[in-house]
Amino acid sequence: MLTVHTIAALIDGGEMDWAGEFRGDGLLLRLGAPLQPLAAPPATQIDLADQASIDALYQTAIHDWMTFTLEPARLVLCRISEPLRLGRGVCGVIGTLSHLARVGLMTHLSSPLVLPGWEGYVTLELFNAGPAPLRLHYGMPAARIMISAMEGSTRDIASAHPFYGQGSHLGSRLADEFGPLTR
Repeated sequence: MLTVHTIAALIDGGEMDWAGEFRGDGLLLRLGAPLQPLAAPPATQIDLADQASIDALYQTAIHDWMTFTLEPARLVLCRISEPLRLGRGVCGVIGTLSHLARVGLMTHLSSPLVLPGWEGYVTLELFNAGPAPLRLHYGMPAARIMISAMEGSTRDIASAHPFYGQGSHLGSRLADEFGPLTR
């Protein structure tokens, strides 16, 4: 993992962009907008090869929010407040701030990697694994990204992901990216 001094040098040299805060040797992630709740569990299963079925999970994104109550065993997606750009020589790993983990908040369920070439707003997957409702606040610190240098040959051209990081669609685009799965 890189130190804050090395990260600052990468920013100064144009290898990455980050206008947000640092926390220790990482980038501090604050909750931004939009925030997009998932709907109550549907009566039918979600077909991961059908984008319309996936989209049925998501409620309307909330762009102008100040607080939000996250009930136990519920998930909400939230874009961070500052955009991030990583060059081809670095990647990031997202971790929940331990203060929040200790009350049951998980901020990035099982996909903590931010790959080289990422550009845009990272979306956090906020899940309440605790026993009590949790009040989220716009702008509150929730997680951090630790930056690591890539070793070995990297792709000549790093590119932003075509489905994530831009716009207000925060939900899964699995079927859009991989198409219908047939046998």
